Amino acid sequence: MKRLVLLDILRGFAILGTLGTNIWIFATVGDPSFDSQEIVGWWKTSDGWITMLIGVFTNGKFLSLLTILFGVGLAIKYEKTLEKGMPWPRAYIWSCILLFIEGLIHFLLVFEWDILMSYAITAIIVSFLVKKRNRIIKRIIIILLPIHLLIIGAITWAQWAIFNSYDDKTIEAKLAESSLKSTQVYLEGSWLEQVLYRFEHFLEFRIEAIMVLPMNTILFLLGILLFRAGAFSHHEKGRQIRRKLFKWGMLIGLPLNMLMMADNGFFYHVGRYIFAPVLAIGYIGLFSIILEKGYIKLFTGRLQEVGRTALSCYIMQNIVASVIFYGWGLGLNSINNVWLTLLIWMLISLFLMFFANVWLRKFKQGPVETIWRYAANAPFRA
Repeated sequence: MKRLVLLDILRGFAILGTLGTNIWIFATVGDPSFDSQEIVGWWKTSDGWITMLIGVFTNGKFLSLLTILFGVGLAIKYEKTLEKGMPWPRAYIWSCILLFIEGLIHFLLVFEWDILMSYAITAIIVSFLVKKRNRIIKRIIIILLPIHLLIIGAITWAQWAIFNSYDDKTIEAKLAESSLKSTQVYLEGSWLEQVLYRFEHFLEFRIEAIMVLPMNTILFLLGILLFRAGAFSHHEKGRQIRRKLFKWGMLIGLPLNMLMMADNGFFYHVGRYIFAPVLAIGYIGLFSIILEKGYIKLFTGRLQEVGRTALSCYIMQNIVASVIFYGWGLGLNSINNVWLTLLIWMLISLFLMFFANVWLRKFKQGPVETIWRYAANAPFRA
């Protein structure tokens, strides 16, 4: 099966966009003023306006895009396995187990908001569903959707009830109290202390990964349906589908995500976990049109290279951000400057492009991808 260049470019776009979301976690970890800003008073400062607008266009959107593309990759892997006459999903489940282990190591040693563990579990579930017809897959999505909406609705209502029972100053004080420990660990603690902190708070940090399993499954299945429909092909049918994704994704998703600017953070979780996937679908169409028009020819090749080394770049961007922001490194999260954070995001993105370009001149895939594929194929070489 011929490699789809558009998928690699979209994947590279999603990886750099995910960094654009996570960079704020590194830059503001343990800062109660940033946490309270998402709930009360973001409009009081220019920094608040900038971070809120960035959140509207990035928070959860690129993660949703990456999840859809992961589902597309699963569908491609399934078809390749059938073409080779190999059994499904035995080998694929083994690769998912390795991905889970890799995510666990990444979680403990690097970044507590790792997505690989959740992707691995979702991929195992979907590996049994990918064999189903489109009609059955659509029914599964229809069943899972209200479950996901119920989960996010309950969390949103609970947050709204709690924060509306206090005034703004009390909320800020409680956030400051809850973030005291993380402030000490990430601003003053050693790398080993951070590892132990993640281990001790494993369930607390993994709640989100469990909570989004229904959403991840929906987006995986959506990726499978889009791939089967030819949405990523270079034919006219594919272009028509992408134009529709752009039209409806932006027309519906953009106004919905603007609701995140409402007071008291009521739409924060709704925006990240319900509205964000809609805009992510629009991003597929938008970026595809930009590529077809040739507006970013200078970066197209670099994005494709980042997409081909997506797993390596995802882990590397978190390692680099840790060194830059955490106390055991340069400790720049104590500065907490919006413009500095944006500059660092751009510099890390350029570094990832440079790394991917240089690496792929000598190797066919990224370093982490090479190790992972070798381990995944090892039991089945005979």
